[in-house]
Amino acid sequence: MALASIPQWLEFVLNKKYPKWREVEHNEDGSARYMPAGVRVLEKSLLREYTGDEVVACFPDDLDKFIGPNTRVVAVSTHNPLGVTFAAGVYTSIYGSSKEPLNSIYSRRMFDKIKSSPYRKNFQVVVGGSGGWQITQTNSFEELGVDCVAEGRSESADTLALFRKAIAGEALPRELNLVHPSSRDAILFPDKRTTFGVVEMTTGCGRRCQFCVPDLNPQIDMPKARIMDAVRANVRQGNKVISLATEDMFIWGQVHTDTPFFFPNREALVDLYTEIVNTPGVEHHLLSHCTMAPFVVDPKLIQQLSEVLLPKSPIHLPLLSTHPQKKALVPLIGLETGSVRMAKQIMPSKGVPFSIDDWPSVVLEGLRVANQNNWFPMMTLMIGNPGETDQDTRETLDLVLVPSIFTPLHDTRMEHQTGVTQTRQLSPLQWQLMMKCWKHNLRPGQYSWWGPMAWRMGALFMWLYRLRKLNGPNFTWPLMMFAGVAPERILQRIGKIHVGKPLAAKSRRELIASLRPNYLKHLRADNGDLPAVPSSYQEVIPDMGPMPFVPSAQSLRVIP
Repeated sequence: MALASIPQWLEFVLNKKYPKWREVEHNEDGSARYMPAGVRVLEKSLLREYTGDEVVACFPDDLDKFIGPNTRVVAVSTHNPLGVTFAAGVYTSIYGSSKEPLNSIYSRRMFDKIKSSPYRKNFQVVVGGSGGWQITQTNSFEELGVDCVAEGRSESADTLALFRKAIAGEALPRELNLVHPSSRDAILFPDKRTTFGVVEMTTGCGRRCQFCVPDLNPQIDMPKARIMDAVRANVRQGNKVISLATEDMFIWGQVHTDTPFFFPNREALVDLYTEIVNTPGVEHHLLSHCTMAPFVVDPKLIQQLSEVLLPKSPIHLPLLSTHPQKKALVPLIGLETGSVRMAKQIMPSKGVPFSIDDWPSVVLEGLRVANQNNWFPMMTLMIGNPGETDQDTRETLDLVLVPSIFTPLHDTRMEHQTGVTQTRQLSPLQWQLMMKCWKHNLRPGQYSWWGPMAWRMGALFMWLYRLRKLNGPNFTWPLMMFAGVAPERILQRIGKIHVGKPLAAKSRRELIASLRPNYLKHLRADNGDLPAVPSSYQEVIPDMGPMPFVPSAQSLRVIP
């Protein structure tokens, strides 16, 4: 995240905090000991047709060791080659610099190295990975020396056909869309070590948010046996950490069953994670992405997963966690907006089985369950969506919780819609939302006696020196709030900020009572809060039994 966010002049911070961040492990032949999971899948795909002596995965600094007169293809996996991801567009500007973050700078250096190779005329350059769209949208093929951008999964037969053409010296298409596998059997699992021990768990999601690329993929959950084979392969080659890659961990075990995917399969999930963390050699486990609604649907699942996963979590939050070792679980969850109107437009199914009208209540109740079990999600927020009004921003401020500026990602349903694309376009309220989030995020760093004063002086210096010119006048008062120059109640009184208002949030019992009757049979009775079962459903769920429904008083919650 830091590499995708901070400008080059702040690199010294990384070097000081993590002096060994550049150190990577090599095999005896100089190839990479570990690679991103997507590169390993491509490698496995190519080995269906070529030998191990013909394919090598290496780090960018080692390209000169492996590119030679016989090289015919250099395939590059990209993440943020041009610095136009969610984080890059806004945070480098906040830091008072250009919009090019560190990983984009290093990416350009890598492409320059490939382009200047004395053997360049002998090979073709194919780009894949999650950042390929940046090259096609900016038409940067010539600038970077790229022959083809391939979008999609490397299991596709088109991948091998592409490499055959490249090796034969034939002209390649500028852009190629690779077909996504439609079944479990077509998914390839690498048998070599991946970065962070990433093993694929699911593809797709099913909630159909309009800004999401992965959700357009088929909904597939991988077989447990193959997941475990990949876990053990990572451990054999020295990985001590495992992370399951998924858009939503809670759909695993429930895809294409008689139960809707948004009612988690508790037994399957607990069994899978138990076997992973108990695999000899696995010292740490990191969570990936999930959604908020399952926390409300099945709190017992969260409790049982906590018992399994917390002992192997490498994350410690001493000021928040109630765990004996102060361990915590930090999955990535998309909040995106606190405005119900905006949520209906861009993510109407985000809260299923609950109505999107209850999205703020689902978020608050889900967080209550999560925090109770030492889950402290990293929640993302989008600012400047197409059509977003000040009222939408106020409603999100009432809820707030790491934000990003709207970026129209390639191939999403919002690709051609226009929202805020530069920090100078943010309204005062949108800037306040951004800075309020970061004020929350950075609060732990100010618990020392000197922290608040140092932060206040540093923020004011940066505003005077550069930020007021770079980000425009709408940035001024939100920055004053962020720096704590004056109490927020005073800034509100003079009309400079919106401090938020209490939210009327529904309890879990009230949310359950709002579900469609045909969903009730999928709820677990041991979680409680079930309404009385209508007689027409007694036959379907005899184990649930009639339970009296006592409406609770509507609760008020304030997110400061």
